[in-house]
Amino acid sequence: MTSTEIEEFLAGDRNAVLATNGADGIPQLTPVWFVYEDGLLYVSAQTDTVKVRNLRRDPSIAVCIDGGRGDARYVVLRGQAALIQPGQPRQEEMRRRIIRKYHGSAAEADAYYASVRGSRAVLIVLRPDKIVG
Repeated sequence: MTSTEIEEFLAGDRNAVLATNGADGIPQLTPVWFVYEDGLLYVSAQTDTVKVRNLRRDPSIAVCIDGGRGDARYVVLRGQAALIQPGQPRQEEMRRRIIRKYHGSAAEADAYYASVRGSRAVLIVLRPDKIVG
């Protein structure tokens, strides 16, 4: 896939599988929602999840997005993740944008956001060292 094809592919409302390194050395895999823009992948995650604890210990990350049933395409992104804490710039904005990407209307997204807004979340940001598609 060309870089343009990869960007178009990642703009779709596909789920991703995020891999972090578990404390026991076994990869931890988690399906997640994401937004990819300007060469960065954004994922919102609750602060008390295993994936966030893993990233605090080891920021190495891999993310796989597949085309789904009948579409053999995929994109894998790898690198070191940064964590943007609650209250820091862009954290809340990107959290809302991720939610909006996966809902049919702004009203549905707003209702879902209202239901999770009180939970503490970090923003996982990946500037990939490697992208394979």
